[in-house]
Amino acid sequence: MGKEKNPRRVAENEAMAKLRMLRTSPQKLNLVAAMIRGKKVDKALNDLTFSNKRIAEDVKKCLQSAIANAENNHNLDVDELIVAEAYVGKNLIMKRGRPRARGRFGRILKPFSELTIKVREVEEQA
Repeated sequence: MGKEKNPRRVAENEAMAKLRMLRTSPQKLNLVAAMIRGKKVDKALNDLTFSNKRIAEDVKKCLQSAIANAENNHNLDVDELIVAEAYVGKNLIMKRGRPRARGRFGRILKPFSELTIKVREVEEQA
């Protein structure tokens, strides 16, 4: 009698990976996510490898995880995958501070972000 299987959150030709608690602002992370949207996965991995942005290494790990999920869990062909979606969300913000002149207090906000990457298998058009 067990529980019913959960329905898939993505389509049959898609796979997803999510990375939470990334220590960077969503605005900075979105610049890197926009760099890979809509590209083939091998080109996207290449762009992330040679990017000067610090967070690009974490985005690359998330993309590799999505590719591995597509290959191992959903039996998709890695050579025909594209980055269908890459979107960024806000997470918690640590509030820190620093004493300033005349008894004032300067707020320092340390934001965290989360990243979701979906890869989709597309057939080559001849």
